Parts: sequence; structure tokens; C-alpha cells
Amino acid sequence: MPDYQAPLRDLRFVMNEVLDYPGHYARLPGGEEATPDIVAAILEEGGRFAREVLLPLNQSGDQEGCRLEGGEVKTPRGFKDAYARYVEGGWPGLSAAVEHGGQGLPVSLGLALSEMICSSNLAWGMYPGLSHGAADALRHHGTESQKTTYLSKLVEGVWTGTMCLTEPHCGTDLGLIKTRAVPEGDDAYRITGTKIFISAGEHDLAENIVHLVLAKLPDAPEGSRGISLFVVPKFLPDADGNPGERNGVTCGSLEHKMGIHGNATCVMNFDDAKGYLVGPPHKGLACMFTMMNEARIGVGIQGLGLMEASYQNSLAYARDRLQMRALSGAKATDKPADPIIVHPDVRRMLLTQKSLAEGGRMLVMYTGQLVDLAGHATDAAERERAETLLGLLTPIVKAFLTELGFEATNEGLQVFGGHGFIQEWGMEQFVRDARITRLYEGTTGIQALDLLGRKVLMSQGETLKVFTKEIHKFCQANADNEVLKPFVEPLATLNAEWGELTLAVGMKAMNDREEVGAASVDYLLYSGYVTLAYLWARAVATAERALAEGTEDAAFYRAKRATADFYYQRLLPRTRAHAAMIRAGGESLMALDAEDFDLGFRL
Repeated sequence: MPDYQAPLRDLRFVMNEVLDYPGHYARLPGGEEATPDIVAAILEEGGRFAREVLLPLNQSGDQEGCRLEGGEVKTPRGFKDAYARYVEGGWPGLSAAVEHGGQGLPVSLGLALSEMICSSNLAWGMYPGLSHGAADALRHHGTESQKTTYLSKLVEGVWTGTMCLTEPHCGTDLGLIKTRAVPEGDDAYRITGTKIFISAGEHDLAENIVHLVLAKLPDAPEGSRGISLFVVPKFLPDADGNPGERNGVTCGSLEHKMGIHGNATCVMNFDDAKGYLVGPPHKGLACMFTMMNEARIGVGIQGLGLMEASYQNSLAYARDRLQMRALSGAKATDKPADPIIVHPDVRRMLLTQKSLAEGGRMLVMYTGQLVDLAGHATDAAERERAETLLGLLTPIVKAFLTELGFEATNEGLQVFGGHGFIQEWGMEQFVRDARITRLYEGTTGIQALDLLGRKVLMSQGETLKVFTKEIHKFCQANADNEVLKPFVEPLATLNAEWGELTLAVGMKAMNDREEVGAASVDYLLYSGYVTLAYLWARAVATAERALAEGTEDAAFYRAKRATADFYYQRLLPRTRAHAAMIRAGGESLMALDAEDFDLGFRL
């Protein structure tokens, strides 16, 4: 069975040293309780819960899966007890507002906990995962009555939440949805329709499930402008706020999936179900985006969590597995062969995982600071800047980290050789589980269009400039630092090129809008590699300061420098290929007529 240890030392480095979380929390309104001692205790206890409670259920949950019996979903053995312990420990309300029953700690602290959960048991973590977004959507857009009825229950964790968007005939194009909401008076509506791919849509962990459902009113305009949002509980709350009458919501079937078998991915049928409007009529998509953006960051963390789990287990295997002798001569002379960690290609696979996981952790925690500031900064300009950067980085977190997560888990499996393909080792589960992260909450292609089209080009590049200016200032401040020159000089060049590529695509798009779609995925990947390069440069600057000042943990800081060297020399050059493909434009993509794609096998 795979093992896992929460990377607490690396989290301390990222949070306390690179990003100055103690100073961030001290300045953050509402962050006063997040003292270094409290943060350290929470992270240690979270790591213990992940390893001791969730990890033992990961492989068994994958093998057992969920069962649909008489319309009720039974989760794998141990999942329900683990969820009860999660609720008992107060984890669901860690970052929720005190007035709704939460602990009021910063959202960013919850992101660190999420990584541990995703590393130890991704499928289990999806049950409480969407509840945070559902609570946020209701907090921002719900009526006072809805907040009173649902928020404290979601925060406490005794009820869970879902997000019901997709239908059998439409995925991302939600303007095509057919689910209907008919008013019946008394502020209630009758919801009818079918939603698919609903994570945790039905289960036995909590006493009630609160569905947030997109539907159209009878007078709805066509397309996405006619979508409204409704809260539709599995059990209608009674006068005391407890689960009462069963609503017209049922699980029609469970999807047969490639991975995340321990999570119930449901087809949900709404048959004249009673629901209540959340937010203004026909503005449901905007309201749902509150939940979707949080979910997108959460999916990026899933990619990160699987990278870390894959790395830890392939590293342990590489240290133990004996195969061949090192090309430069035997290293383990007392053994019949050397451990495979001596071989350059195995080190390539390990360092790929290590540099991507540690870089991804910096990106997630950097984004977490922006979430904190966007929600709580008292200065309007600081809040606006955080919101702008968050808009830019959210599609990168979601899409780039999930692309890397799939790559890293494949490399982890490869380290095991043929044993990686065998179920008992658990590596193939990481690959299967990672594959869905590139699809849900908006595919990589959709996130890329959001980044390049909506966030960058629609702002005439101003959104991007907020971030590239930050990178430029870092490069300027360290331009004369000889130790950092191998990082600062290529970073400055790429940062300037980022703007040039943006301008080139924008100019082409003025004559042909297909150019945006042609460039978008490569643009997102390019953006991701440059973003991680910036964070790795900051990590090196931090590590070099620690070494210069003298430290008992010198090996840790030297390893940071070595890992950054690998990233810059072996992974960052991928930007050359992405830049070339961005500049190539869309002509070769659009040259072939749709009816001619099958010429090679048409009879």
C-alpha cells in the first residue's frame, strides 16, 4: 500500500520563509488567530489525520467503489466513519466565518489542509470538498432565510453540498441546459431535469445534501443569459431546520469511471423537486461562479496532492529497488546491484515530480494569499489588485497543475517499471485519479480560453501586466546578485517575451478570432512554466539567504537550489516549444476541411 507523510517541512519553508505567512496573517483582518503556533498545530494535526485516517482507506476505497442500492448510495467501508471524525475534529469549518459556526481562520490555511487530503485520499476528499463552495455561494448570494437554514449546517459538515451544472446533451455550454424551474408561489419553484457527473450527488456520509442547481425559468432569455440558480435540498428542512420530507431528488445511476472510484459520481434526477431561487433571476451563472472559481483552485490542489503522493512513493521505491550497476561504477558494493536512484533517467523522473510538486505548492499558497486579500483586505486598491491577480492565476492553478499532476503520476508509475502497472503498488491509481482533474470544472482547453481570451485579451493585457510588473520588480531588485543571475536573467527574458507573445496573438485575433483558440493551450502552459520559474527564483533567493546567515538545516536549502537548477535547466526550456507553437498561429489547425479528417479510412 502506498505511504504518505505530509510535507510539513516544505510547507513551513513556503509559508514562513518564501511568502512570509506570519506577516501576512498579522496584517490580515481576521487573521489574528492564525499565529505561528496555531498554524503549526493545525498543519501537524491535519497531516496526522490524512496519514492515519484517510490514507488507509484510499486503495481499499478504490477497489470497493460505491454501490447504488434502492436509490441510496453506499460509500466504501470506512468512509462514513472517517467523515464523522472529520466533522468531530471541526475541520469543515476551519476557514468559515464565525457567525456561521466556523473558526474564522484564513482560507489559505484551508488550502494547505486540502493538499494533504488530496494526497492521502482524493476520492474521499471530494465529499466535503464542494461544501465549502456551496456555503460561499449562499453566503454571497443567498437570502437571509437561506443562510439561516443552510449555512451553519454546511459549515458544521452535518450537511454537504453539490454543484449541479452539466446535463447529458451539454457540458461546458451551459446555455443549452434543459432543466426547468416553475414558480409555485411562496418563493418556491418546482425543478425538473437531469444532471450528470455530479460528484458526491448521493451518499451516506451526511444527514442531508444541499444541491445548487442551474435551471431556466419559463420566461428565461435564450442562452447563458437565461440561467438561474436554485438551492434544492435532498430533504426539505422542517420548522426546526432539521431534515424533513424527502424532496423529488434521486440518484438515477452511478457513473462507471476510470478513477476516483471511492467517490459517487451521480446522474441526478430532479422530478418536480422543490427549490428556492438564489440571487436574481437569470443571473445564476454569475452566482455559481463564486462556487466554480473556488472549485477550480480546489481541483488544481488535487493535481498538486497527487504529484506529492506519487513523488514520495516513487522516491521510496527508487531507494530500495536494486537494478544494474551505475554507469560510473558500483555504488552499493555490498549488494548485488545498485538502487535505481543512482541512474540518471530515474533521477530525471524523480526530480521532475519533486520540482513540479514543490513549485506547485508555492503557486497554491501564493494564490491562497490572494484569496485572503481579495476577501478581507481593508485597502480597496490592495483588494482590487488581489482580485485581478486571482482572476489571472485561477485558470493556471486549475489547468497547469492538473496537467503536471497527470505527467508526474505517470513518471511515478514509470519509476516502478512493470510493478507500477500492477494494482497492489497503488501507483496506477494515482494515474487514473489524476486523469479526471484535467476534465472537470472546465477542461484545460476551457481554462486556456478563459486565461487568454477573457482575462488577458479582453483587458488589453492589463491583467497580465499586474503580474509581469511584479516579476519585473523582482528581477530588477536582484539583477546584480551573482548567485541569482542564472535564475533572474532567463526569468526576465521570459517575462518580457510573455508580453510579446500576448501582443502577437492579440494582433492576429483582430483579423481572425480563431487565433485565440489556436494559441490558448500553449499560452496557458507557457504562462504556467514562467509563473513557476518566478516562484522558484524566489525560493532560491530565500534559500541562499538562509545559507548565508548560517543554518543547521543547510542540506534542505542546498536541495532547494539543486531542485531549482533542475527546473530551470530541464523543464523551463519547454517554453521554447510552446512559444513556437503560439507564433505558428492557427493556419495548420484550420486548413483541413471537417469532412476530410477521415480520408485515411473512409470506404
